[in-house]
Amino acid sequence: MGKFLSWVRSLLLLELIGGLGLTLKYLFRPKYTLMYPMEKTPQSPRFRGLHALRRYPNGEERCIACKLCEAVCPALAITIDSEPREDGTRRTTRYDIDLFKCIYCGFCEESCPVDSIVETHVHEYHFEHRGENIVTKPKLLAIGDRLEAEIAERRAADAAFR
Repeated sequence: MGKFLSWVRSLLLLELIGGLGLTLKYLFRPKYTLMYPMEKTPQSPRFRGLHALRRYPNGEERCIACKLCEAVCPALAITIDSEPREDGTRRTTRYDIDLFKCIYCGFCEESCPVDSIVETHVHEYHFEHRGENIVTKPKLLAIGDRLEAEIAERRAADAAFR
């Protein structure tokens, strides 16, 4: 009896009719299309995008070369080299992030004890030449300097949840 019923259902094309009915149901509803460059989709306040290195208000970089972000990165996308300075503190000489390897998990941001490395809201970036996927320390500091006000505002809004 089961084979006969299956044969009758396939003969009547009930799945095809159900699919066409669903298509007709959504055909006359309002569309959800956005005109992308002019209209943006809403972003979560905790969205993780392009990385940035922050500075203290006096202009000194925050990174103390503890290398926790490098150690916690599951994709091994971060490379850090450091040297001691004249005053005995440690600072980075090289801080590279390979954005092709990065999975934007946010572990680097969570592990940083001085809030040096952050992930911004920027998701619209591209590469035109080979090697641009590796973001160096000067580029990361420039991104942080450019977006510092917005980064601080987002961090303050999210502070209650951390």
